[in-house]
Amino acid sequence: MQFALSGGRRLRHAALAARKLALEDGRTVTRKELSAAAREASKALDLRPAQRAVLSELVACWGEQEWERLLVWPSNDYLMSRTGLTERAIRRILRQLVDLQLIAPKDSPNGKRYAVKDLAGQVVDAFGFDLTPVYARRGDWAVVLMEQKQLREVQKRAFDEVTICRRATEEALSALSEHFPDVDRSEAETRLKALQARTPARSRLTLPADLLDAWQLLRTDVEEVFYKVGKAGLGVLHTNNNNGSPSEPCNKGFPKKAEAVRSTEQASEHLSPELILEACPTISDYGQPVRDLADIVSAGRYLRASLGAHESAWAEAVEDIGTVRAAIAVIYVLQLYEDDVAKNGGESRIKNPGGYFRALTRMVKSGKIDLAVELLAMRRRRMS
Repeated sequence: MQFALSGGRRLRHAALAARKLALEDGRTVTRKELSAAAREASKALDLRPAQRAVLSELVACWGEQEWERLLVWPSNDYLMSRTGLTERAIRRILRQLVDLQLIAPKDSPNGKRYAVKDLAGQVVDAFGFDLTPVYARRGDWAVVLMEQKQLREVQKRAFDEVTICRRATEEALSALSEHFPDVDRSEAETRLKALQARTPARSRLTLPADLLDAWQLLRTDVEEVFYKVGKAGLGVLHTNNNNGSPSEPCNKGFPKKAEAVRSTEQASEHLSPELILEACPTISDYGQPVRDLADIVSAGRYLRASLGAHESAWAEAVEDIGTVRAAIAVIYVLQLYEDDVAKNGGESRIKNPGGYFRALTRMVKSGKIDLAVELLAMRRRRMS
């Protein structure tokens, strides 16, 4: 198949460069492969939506013929109907795609686009546009996309560092205001406002080169001022928030004895302290003997903090399923977590035990989970 130009189109250097690109010997290209290459080219070159639309329609016209060149011949009227663009816009975008070395024109003697068929009606040649450059340059697109990804990572780290410096500076100024109100902070606050005004939003691709250095310098200066006026930390007084009596024992965090379990909250016979001790040996972390349900409640309230569960989660559980079952749920989740850690080499699939406890209590309330059944199953697994 010969590649001929009529000479009626203005000669472009990009068109000549694109014509030199070729497929590998014996290479056949599917429409799916060509579409993937076109999408990567659109991202790599940051094509505008209208340019992407026209390129996509050209690719859609490829009939997967086993030719040396990837030729398509859609008319401007067809491209207008498919994209909604005017003819003038179509012509302009086609020139732009040629300049970008994405397509190469192959002009006919009369300047029109059409296919050449043999006597049997098979298409053997065509005049229109050659999409070979889009596919032949797919290695270039991969390199550009990788460079763009690396640049985004660098910029992300730079913006993250700016955020860290900003927060540290604000914290240091706040500490100066609280502990050393007589220290002049006006110059540092002025620099802070100026840098905040200069710092672009994260949506911007680039960060001014000197901006990160300026943030780091401001942070260092403000923290150094705080360090010096505080006499290396010796001048900052400790804030005493302990309003309790100094005669109280240090182990007051251990509940001496839980309040009596109300009759309405008595657990079923399957939720006996013996079952809980056998199924959940982690209750030994409580450090106190467990003899009855009141001790179970004390242990649950004490071990709640080990789950990282907020006090509101405990209050919600007590209100929804009662104090006894709330305590048993704490012990059960803690045992699940520790078993999972031991089974998976130090890593548990339960990433948030406190959230798991909250979800468990809601399922117990709705009847989706029976704590007695779960504890019996856990004891069987442990005994086996």
